[in-house]
Amino acid sequence: MNSKKSRKLLTHLLIILFGLLMIYPLIWMLSASFKQNTEIFQSLSLLPKHPTLENYINGWKGVSGVSFGKFFLNSFILAGVSIVANILSCSMAAYAFSKLEFKLRNFFFAVMMVTLMLPFHVKLIPQYIVFSKIGWVNTYLPLLVPKFFATEGFFIFLLVQFMRGISDELLEAPRIDGAGSFRIYMQFIMPLSVPALVTVAIFTFIWTWNDFFSQMIYLSKPSSFTVSLALRMFVDPTGKSSWGSLFAMSCLSLVPLLLIFIIFQRYLVEGIMLGSIKG
Repeated sequence: MNSKKSRKLLTHLLIILFGLLMIYPLIWMLSASFKQNTEIFQSLSLLPKHPTLENYINGWKGVSGVSFGKFFLNSFILAGVSIVANILSCSMAAYAFSKLEFKLRNFFFAVMMVTLMLPFHVKLIPQYIVFSKIGWVNTYLPLLVPKFFATEGFFIFLLVQFMRGISDELLEAPRIDGAGSFRIYMQFIMPLSVPALVTVAIFTFIWTWNDFFSQMIYLSKPSSFTVSLALRMFVDPTGKSSWGSLFAMSCLSLVPLLLIFIIFQRYLVEGIMLGSIKG
């Protein structure tokens, strides 16, 4: 019995040590955000010798004449529209694949699954050429419009797995009463799929908020930059970098992600578990 308790205690200690190791970079960044620029890389101590809020004040003033609040607003707009687009388009596609009968349904579903294996970089250049010719570069359109056409195969697959668990007998009653496919989708499928839809919303927010590469490709005006792009502007390889402001704004950029996870983690776990079990 003692040996069993010892093994259990040792396991918990190892997990705690591993957790501290994983969270150490975040603790260091939070500490550095309260240090002066000259102290950040000179002292190994996590406690600032002379704590200051100057990094947060200067960082919030922004760069290139644009306040960091503007960058936050841009990120929230981009993430919000992306959430709405993915929920509507991917849920419609998933409803069709899981509950509607049409020719070549399995073939089109297989094609959709193949797109999950296609690297993003393969289609980057053709997409950029198309968006450039129609004048969408330097706007949010290349980042938002495709999402209204169910281009996120992972979310479609997740919702298909979830919707397949919804009883067909439950949907048969409204069909007998004369309800069409769209009415069934709006009044029955959507309410029953809330856990999976919340999962889609959470992942969309996280991926859009953290996205750097695609936003860097299509956005070049500082006034349209998102948080991830704005953080890069604090670092100047040829001149003086504002490390304190960078770490301060990086800490603030994590706050929405932490709040989203804390508030909706129950729906996140429930959506993933139900989707995998019912699939």
